[in-house]
Amino acid sequence: SFCGLTALQFVRHLLYIPSSITASSAYRLSRLYPLWRSLSPEKIRLIELWLSAAALILWLGASISLIKSGQWTGLGAFAASGAILIGIAVYCRFSPVSRQIAPFTRQSAEGSRPNVVMIGADTLRADRLGSANYHRALTPFLDELAESGTLFTSCHVPLARTAPSLVSMLTGTWPHTHGIRSNYVPDDQTRLRVEALPSLLKKHGYHTAAISDWAGADLGKISFGFDEFDGPEDQWNLRFYLRQGPMDLRLFLSLFTNNRFGKACLPEIYYLAGVPLTTHLGTSTCNTISRLSEGDKPFFLNVFMATAHVPFGCEYPYYLAFSDRDYNGESKFVMSKFADPMEIIEMQEADRSAFDVEQIINLYDSCVMRFDDEVKRIVSHLRETGIADDTIIIIYSDHGTDFFENGTWGQGNNVLGNDPSGRIPLLLIDPRQPEAPREIDQITRSIDLVPTLADLLGIPCPNDVDGVSLAPLLAGGALDKKLDAFEETGVWLGHIPGVHPDHIRYPNVLELLGVPDKTSGTLAIKPEYAETIIKAKDRMVRNERWKLIYQPLVHGCRYLLYDMVNDPCCAVDVAEEHPEVVSELTAKLTSWMAMDPERELVEGHMQPRTRSSA
Repeated sequence: SFCGLTALQFVRHLLYIPSSITASSAYRLSRLYPLWRSLSPEKIRLIELWLSAAALILWLGASISLIKSGQWTGLGAFAASGAILIGIAVYCRFSPVSRQIAPFTRQSAEGSRPNVVMIGADTLRADRLGSANYHRALTPFLDELAESGTLFTSCHVPLARTAPSLVSMLTGTWPHTHGIRSNYVPDDQTRLRVEALPSLLKKHGYHTAAISDWAGADLGKISFGFDEFDGPEDQWNLRFYLRQGPMDLRLFLSLFTNNRFGKACLPEIYYLAGVPLTTHLGTSTCNTISRLSEGDKPFFLNVFMATAHVPFGCEYPYYLAFSDRDYNGESKFVMSKFADPMEIIEMQEADRSAFDVEQIINLYDSCVMRFDDEVKRIVSHLRETGIADDTIIIIYSDHGTDFFENGTWGQGNNVLGNDPSGRIPLLLIDPRQPEAPREIDQITRSIDLVPTLADLLGIPCPNDVDGVSLAPLLAGGALDKKLDAFEETGVWLGHIPGVHPDHIRYPNVLELLGVPDKTSGTLAIKPEYAETIIKAKDRMVRNERWKLIYQPLVHGCRYLLYDMVNDPCCAVDVAEEHPEVVSELTAKLTSWMAMDPERELVEGHMQPRTRSSA
């Protein structure tokens, strides 16, 4: 019976959430493709009925046999074990993480500040929304939502990695101001040295909450000041990885833990990286909105989903939206080679030829469509609850991703091209603003969100913010001056293809990381590599037309200039043709880098090599 139950759960996961299998499988998934092609929701329901009937017949037959032979003690034990198995089967089949509370109508308190709901998708590219004229209609609801708000189509993050990007967005400061420069944040740096948006709003009467899956552990790990956090305790943690166990055991447990039991008792398995929890997050979000709406305070809720994050796995039937059912490659359900850290490093160091890019993009687009549907469910719940007219809604991402436009995949590896990983969609809907939709194409930055919200809510903005308020743009006005976008690269997982041969380098991520505190298990960059990583960062400044890139070399550096109007893909370096532009932008970039407390580490590399030597 137990083997039958396990087999049933396996085929259910194979059809409905195959990425939960790929996240822990050490075997070739292509061997399961014939079984997968034979599955359908109707067949799985028939299998469930057949197994249930067979189990009931066997259980009754054995019970009758025990009764006839007078083995009452054996009958009691057999009945108890049967009840346990039935309970497990029912629980696994019908127990979601939480059931959605029915919405109720609530009248907003007159004169109170509006609620703020932020809904983010990790790795959502700006060019996937309808306004970007992408060839697939992936976001019909977000496009509809944009008609009543303001969409910033050229919003840039200062560092395209999750932790530093989220901290920048929620503090309004550059990475060198708040101090988080990578995803590997040691314990002694989790307390921010600047005030974050949740702490600021709490001072002005807000209740603050955050909900996330495995991608947003930093929302609970770093001291943003949320009153409540529903998510994993950490992701970059050795103890967390060890508690997940060996892959075969992890695979078995994952079949039974995508529910309330897993979240409560085995969070290391429930929050396993690569396993989609979009539906669960949506339900938790709706319930939290209903609960917080009953209070007497306005609330700030930040929901962050890994729906569009690599390895780009989502639930049935979304992963089939653009993929061929007869596809037989390794990336049928997710981008392959992501179950083991060494595989990830090897894939990071590989060029385009090692990937089925077309299929990977198909999977990614399915994930974007999935996010759009979940946003629709959450916003619909807001409307049914009766607080939508008193709630500012923000749709955002922490960064985009590269699909080999610049020679590599991932995010934060370089600052080349039209910033596919450095640009994010930022949509802000304030029901108190005029209803005419606005699309802002000029350069904006994620660090501008905090001062913008402070302006909209009538709250004093902290003095140490680096961003500026975009509120005039929401009202149809203009800013005092055009903004420049600045960005630096993150920590490479391995050696990035196409990097200049004289570029400053450092070892791959497994050698970079250590565990300073064995009690906490937090992974952090080893002190002996910290300075090299700061030196090795590429940096860029961009305005409406020009983009200047700084690349540190072993001796000196090189500057590249691109005309983003006539050459958006950055194919031709025009630095020699426009020395006056290079001079102007170099001064801006140098001024920005001079604010870095670690500036002395890079000052010796800021003198350019001659064009012939470069």
